[in-house]
Amino acid sequence: MQRVIVHPQQIEANCLTLTPKQSHYLHRVLRLGVGDQCLVGDGQGSQWTATLGPTLGLATLSAMPLSAPTALSPITITLAVALPKQGFDEVVRQVTELGVSRIVPILSDRTLLQPSGNKLNRWRRIATEAAEQSERPYVPTVDAPVSWLNWVKQPPLDEHRWLCVARQNCPHVLAQGRQDWPFSTLTLAIGPEGGWTEPEVAAASSAGYQPVSLGPGILRAVTAPIAAIALIQGIHQFARIDPSL
Repeated sequence: MQRVIVHPQQIEANCLTLTPKQSHYLHRVLRLGVGDQCLVGDGQGSQWTATLGPTLGLATLSAMPLSAPTALSPITITLAVALPKQGFDEVVRQVTELGVSRIVPILSDRTLLQPSGNKLNRWRRIATEAAEQSERPYVPTVDAPVSWLNWVKQPPLDEHRWLCVARQNCPHVLAQGRQDWPFSTLTLAIGPEGGWTEPEVAAASSAGYQPVSLGPGILRAVTAPIAAIALIQGIHQFARIDPSL
């Protein structure tokens, strides 16, 4: 069945009120009619079977939430990523598919993009759509952009904090993951085009960030976060096969 993610406030008892966009998608795009069913998730781990009603925009939910799909991994990943000049839409879409829990757009010293509130709404919509398409039970939160120095001043939320850097002698992500494993929460920071400045790296080190490498190559700012998240998820998957990791 097709999946739709709705806001919890759209649900009252077993009645779901669809937004005009959701109603258009189900009735006009998918050609579903009265009595047809789809899966509805709240983006927070619960999902139901919804039966479309005779009144446009209304649906009836199954009495009890269904068992949500298993999460991609038990690692809760916060991705703090410096905004690139272009291509951030795809970053949001692909790291959502790869299982991040939170996306924090970072304004670094070398950031050129100054996003508007409309951009933030767009990124949140993209995260919701990507979660629907990849059948994720949870939609990652997308924070408002924040400067790097203000971000690192915040109290640490996760047990491990890694800073991806280039052209430095530091452990590879896989090596650091093996050293820190097992871990359940992680903040990963990815820099902008041109990399982090020295003051930004110093501020991160003071805040407890461990510098890590993605290898000898130089990746584009929109490629690095996707490669890094894939490697981290690979650590978890390999650990399932070989618990001695």
